Amino acid sequence: MHGAYRADSTPAGALRSVRSSSLEAAAAPTEQVREAEALAVEFRDATKTYPGAEAPAVDGLSLEVPAGEICVFVGPSGCGKTTAMRMVNRMVEISSGDILIGGESVRERSAAELRRHTGYVIQQIGLFPHRTIGENIATVPRLLGWDRDRTRARVAALVELIGLEPELADRYPAQLSGGQQQRVGVARALAANPEVMLMDEPFGAVDPINRERLQNEFLRLQAELRKTILFVTHDIDEAIKLGDRIAVLREGGRLAQYATPAELLMAPADDFVEDFVGADRALKRLALLRVGDIDLWQAPLAFTGQATSEVRAKLAGAEVPYALLVDGDRRPLGWLSESDLACETVPSRPDSSPDPLLDLDDVMRDALSDLLQAESQYAPVVDAGGKIAGVLSVEIVSDFLTSEEEALTDEDRAAAEHGAAEV
Repeated sequence: MHGAYRADSTPAGALRSVRSSSLEAAAAPTEQVREAEALAVEFRDATKTYPGAEAPAVDGLSLEVPAGEICVFVGPSGCGKTTAMRMVNRMVEISSGDILIGGESVRERSAAELRRHTGYVIQQIGLFPHRTIGENIATVPRLLGWDRDRTRARVAALVELIGLEPELADRYPAQLSGGQQQRVGVARALAANPEVMLMDEPFGAVDPINRERLQNEFLRLQAELRKTILFVTHDIDEAIKLGDRIAVLREGGRLAQYATPAELLMAPADDFVEDFVGADRALKRLALLRVGDIDLWQAPLAFTGQATSEVRAKLAGAEVPYALLVDGDRRPLGWLSESDLACETVPSRPDSSPDPLLDLDDVMRDALSDLLQAESQYAPVVDAGGKIAGVLSVEIVSDFLTSEEEALTDEDRAAAEHGAAEV
């Protein structure tokens, strides 16, 4: 059966995820996309109490988000995570305390001016249906008085950056898929090169497959742009995957722990955080590792028309006991079966497809899930250009799971415990 692993079969199956280093191999954005410097965001005992409420929605929140990092606010419903984020651009006014962007209090700037320099992405996207994609992206630059040429160049650069075809800029939102619309929403938030970006469950309404793709695209963009981003989600897995730092809020808007994903997983501050993170913390650590971060195995490569005797000779002692057919640009075409290799020369169409392919950008946890779902031991991994970079095996993942805990140094443990103790 296609996709199942058998002793005499070819491997099928794979995984999908995200990675930062191959992201950097993608085409660099134009100078117009790079021009703004990221600014740190600091909450200083920030509190929000609504009139008539018995308790604050956000209670004395203090933390600092370094410039160019992603801080994810996560917690149960009603914990104040969205309220905390919306105080940054004064969509919700602070009752007491303060929030600083680049060392300047948000109270010292007008709400309108602050919002025009703060990108905002929401779950519902909020594109104007009567405006084209290009016009939607140009909304804030036009409010800021940019001239036509500068605005047009900015729109073109952002359409390219988010991976849309240029002709889509002339279409209307209803003519795009939900995933494409969400990417346009991100582009619109980036249009005026904001100091800070706020993202309120931006992928929450998207189906799981497109959600994973959007997360990966988001990480690719962040690797390029290095914006300071405050991101709200209820999904701890998404928080671990996307965040440089995670702020876990408990009911009543109080900070339970503020830490890196590794610190959060290795040293939860208390029972509440441990329960919220979940019992499968070992598996969640796989979300901290990208496929391209590890030493991949190498499969013997074959080319259409090549003598199969040459391919068979490569199989002896190879890390992967199957030959992978690639095209002239070294892009995987499929795995060669015994019947393929029984021919005199390598056929142009192998018995087994390489799908699903993995990227160097993929998260290891997602990779393991895809491998298991496909019942495969091996999956080809490609770089940003689609060329074969290596092969991920179930054995590699298994070795990580069994050795990762032992590999932690005393210094690592101390750092994790220190991060938990600071809250």
